[in-house]
Amino acid sequence: QVQVVESGGGLVQAGGSLRLSCAASGSTFSVNAIGWYRQGPGMQRELVADINSGGSIKYADSVKGRFTISRANATNTVVLQMTSLKPEDTAVYYCKALMQRNYHVFQYWGQGTQVTVSS
Repeated sequence: QVQVVESGGGLVQAGGSLRLSCAASGSTFSVNAIGWYRQGPGMQRELVADINSGGSIKYADSVKGRFTISRANATNTVVLQMTSLKPEDTAVYYCKALMQRNYHVFQYWGQGTQVTVSS
């Protein structure tokens, strides 16, 4: 059974910081990449940042220099540290884990967590 469990989020004023955490697990799976995506009101879901098991990282241009993603491979936990938050960062943030079993790769999503940045 695969679990993708998110924590963090909430309400913060512009310029503030928040921390999101995501833990992925599955007894017969290995975890490849874990990433954070977000979906604002009336918007499509977009990549915020992701990191693979080798430590390669991608960031959306809109968050570079403000957000930092890190990973603990031993626990397959990823933390997204968000600083200098802006109202336009308001969205539901979702964690996505790419899990591999044998030669097959599957994607699993968390339930989402709300981030609201007030101006």
